[in-house]
Amino acid sequence: MPAPRRILVLVNPAAGRGRAHRFIPAIASLFQKHGLAVEFITPQDAAELTRLASAGAALHEAILVMGGDGTFQHVVRSTLGSGVPLGILPVGGGNDVAAALGIPRDPIAAAAAFLSGAPRRMDVLRAQFSDGRAAGYLGGGGIGLDAAAARLASGRFARWPGAVRYFASALSALVEFIAPAVEVELDGTRILASAEPLLLAVVTNTPTYGAGIRIAPAAKIDDGLLDVTFVGDLNWTRVLEAFPVLLRTGDLRWPEVMRSRGRRVVLRTERSAPFHGDGEILGETPVEISVLPGAINVIAPRQR
Repeated sequence: MPAPRRILVLVNPAAGRGRAHRFIPAIASLFQKHGLAVEFITPQDAAELTRLASAGAALHEAILVMGGDGTFQHVVRSTLGSGVPLGILPVGGGNDVAAALGIPRDPIAAAAAFLSGAPRRMDVLRAQFSDGRAAGYLGGGGIGLDAAAARLASGRFARWPGAVRYFASALSALVEFIAPAVEVELDGTRILASAEPLLLAVVTNTPTYGAGIRIAPAAKIDDGLLDVTFVGDLNWTRVLEAFPVLLRTGDLRWPEVMRSRGRRVVLRTERSAPFHGDGEILGETPVEISVLPGAINVIAPRQR
């Protein structure tokens, strides 16, 4: 496929502790050598990012996101249904969506991969809340300890690197965390005998979340299915024991861990619990998560 000729690059100045801008000259030079008309814009906030992405879908042949999973999530929501091809230049703290697509971690290498890449359809997960609101997300989302940690990861520990940020956030949140009793319904079938206290109830589309934590190692971004992982109420010593395994392989064969796969999952709790998607709190339980198969078109390295 010929490379798109008019490209919009939306730059998150805060992603990756503010490192995005130092890559712009090299990336601009690379695109110019290939005869591309590229416009770099740095939105000042999420509202402007949303507006620029929505408008850019009609004016450009592709939109590149220079940021992390959260920035890409906002652009996807703003362009969903437009058909405009998207791309990622990963400079965020997590970059799990880029990893699932095989996009290099180095932003300049990712730009080169975009130029030689091919369109690929990717699923989007949709969270629907009882107040009628809905929001899409791309990688990992859920309730429990990781939702509590997501707030800390974007606050107190925001400047810590990669997976260390999420691990520190989780351990900090665990001090006062009370596991919610969760009722789980998958494709219309209740899969827990009763509402049970869970440390995590995670619904993902990518193998990793939280900057490389392999919560669902078998997950695929384009199979039309969502992957669900439930973790029982572990104490902090078991959490410490689990973390290295989740970073290496994700092969955590414990009785407290259950994994499944489906197209629609409903999470209900005895008391309202926050639900996050790609590290952003989207709403509170009860929540229904469904999959939108092949909802977006992403330019990524060619599959082998």
